[in-house]
Amino acid sequence: MRITLTVNGDRHRLDVEPRRTLADALREDLGLTGTHLGCEHGVCGACTVLLDGEPVRACLLFAVQADGCGVDTVEGLATPDGTLHPLQEAFSVCHGLQCGACTPGMLMTAAHLLAVEPSPDRERIRAEMAGNLCRCTGYVGIVDAVASAAGVMAWRPREDHD
Repeated sequence: MRITLTVNGDRHRLDVEPRRTLADALREDLGLTGTHLGCEHGVCGACTVLLDGEPVRACLLFAVQADGCGVDTVEGLATPDGTLHPLQEAFSVCHGLQCGACTPGMLMTAAHLLAVEPSPDRERIRAEMAGNLCRCTGYVGIVDAVASAAGVMAWRPREDHD
């Protein structure tokens, strides 16, 4: 099937089998390997991307279901010149990542949270991030990173952190 996706602002036309997942289309057809595959059952959250602004598990969604939609992946967080998004910077500074398997999904989940709730408290951050599994950090660094990024993003002009 022929589909059109707008991924990180760039329009792509793909020819995919109806059973191909969005994660596989992103990784294999578009070369965007930042979307990680963990459990491939929608449980771990490593494959989380934003579909028309909402978080989805790319391993559970067929690419044909995303036809005509906008998809944001972790590759789209940094600016074109390579400047890290405040979330990426905060994850590094606050030790919110170790092995990196969960990091793309965590970042995309956090990006959605901060887009809909720019100043969440730590309890809200924990609740939102609870759907993504991490085996390395114990989540303290992740919660610290999201809180830190929220503070940084709160004083930046809106166009700097879309």
